[in-house]
Amino acid sequence: MYTIILFAMVAGFLALRLYAVLGKRTGHEQALPKPSEERVAVPPLPRTVDQQAADVREAGARVIENGAESGLKAVIAADPSFDVAQFIDGAKSAYKMILEAFWKGDEDTLAWLVEDEVRAGFAQAIAERKTAGHVLENRLVAIERALISEASVEGKVARIAVRFDADIAAVTRDGDGNVVAGSLSDAVETHDIWTFARSLRSNDPNWKLVETDEA
Repeated sequence: MYTIILFAMVAGFLALRLYAVLGKRTGHEQALPKPSEERVAVPPLPRTVDQQAADVREAGARVIENGAESGLKAVIAADPSFDVAQFIDGAKSAYKMILEAFWKGDEDTLAWLVEDEVRAGFAQAIAERKTAGHVLENRLVAIERALISEASVEGKVARIAVRFDADIAAVTRDGDGNVVAGSLSDAVETHDIWTFARSLRSNDPNWKLVETDEA
């Protein structure tokens, strides 16, 4: 088994990152799709969810919402190498990478980071944007908070939902470069819940993004 560290699935990223896409809209972000899967992995010392949560709290951050502990215990029982803090770090990297790939219309990168159903939704949104002649000039200003809100093991598939509270500066321009909506000087609060999954039967240590939703 591998210590959960979300790996960057893009060629060129070495072991130690994962990836993960949007939530609460404000009118000038392009609406995002919903379901699918993502990636992760690596190995250290197995720790119980209580020990991991204590480590995180000592570091000054609580990353597990009430009600998610029992699900995380099931994940750790199925994969003793799972590490909560490393997973959260990887999820943050995934969030940034997938958002930026979507904004740029980089479908090749998205293909490495998300499952087929989510990718299809992204592809449709990107195609509609191109048809309209719009270009997104968005920037992730900050991830204010990332919390594991739910976890479960279904059969041999582990699923973990992460709530992201972030600030995003967003501008939509037309083909001539004119601003259609948004402002890069005013960050907008977004609240997303992204679900990552991994088959515990697979030798592939990576998690995939399987679903996106608004928090």
